[in-house]
Amino acid sequence: MDYLHNRNIALLGNPRAGKGRSLRVVRYLQQQLTTAGISHATYPDQWPEDLSSCTDVWIVGGDGTLNYFINHYPDVSASLFLFKGGTGNDFATTLYGPLNLQQQYRLALQAEPRWVDAGNCNGRLFLNAVGIGFDGVVLRQMKWVRFIGGLLGYYLVVLRTIFGFREAGFSIEAPGFSRKGRFLLVFFSNSGQTGGGFRISPVSSVNDGFLDLILVQPLRVLQRLYYLPLIQRGRHLQLPVVEHRPGVQFTVVCDRVLPAQLDGEYMESDHFTLTLLPGKFRFRY
Repeated sequence: MDYLHNRNIALLGNPRAGKGRSLRVVRYLQQQLTTAGISHATYPDQWPEDLSSCTDVWIVGGDGTLNYFINHYPDVSASLFLFKGGTGNDFATTLYGPLNLQQQYRLALQAEPRWVDAGNCNGRLFLNAVGIGFDGVVLRQMKWVRFIGGLLGYYLVVLRTIFGFREAGFSIEAPGFSRKGRFLLVFFSNSGQTGGGFRISPVSSVNDGFLDLILVQPLRVLQRLYYLPLIQRGRHLQLPVVEHRPGVQFTVVCDRVLPAQLDGEYMESDHFTLTLLPGKFRFRY
């Protein structure tokens, strides 16, 4: 275990994540590192301007916290670890599955760093997914169930959105690929889970060198309700109304300004340019 004493860990928290869960996780990790005599500095709220002296950065929060981190420190070279401290924790679940806090702590100390792909959408980095149109409307309406959070909260808002949503028109271009038409779902994924447990792109991998585009054709309300459980469980890719296309660069032109979500963060535009950034960050997992 002598190699652990060569570590210099920055422990970054977010007091607004997970209804206070983040701070409890930070306190636990700080206690464990202090007991083990491992060099670390704790930042429960205000993060440092520079992380160049760190060998590792431990981020405590959810997908929003992680998205803020990668856009605030886009050139970080330290090894990263994301502890589940949010409400959805989709990216952490992608990397670590059902591990509890104690198991995550041991993995953060023992695992070797591996490269993880990222994406760029209109100048903003993402690790999980970008959803245009339907996903953006869902996120915009999430405020009325924020107190529930996680998969249940996301599911309730999806159900609410299903009844009134109207598909927009899209023109989607990529090398060797072109689609024009109206679509219910236009979704770009780098990992296999979003919305606290929805497996919209179950074939996605964080290190395969591709973004995965999922298109769903317009559906009537009853069809939307019928297909929703299949989409939630990731059993929809073979449906005739669904198209899956891997790629490294996409351009999306919409017939009007549309809401979108990027790792659970809200944005709006009528033009989206998405590019894969292979091996952008190193995570221990």
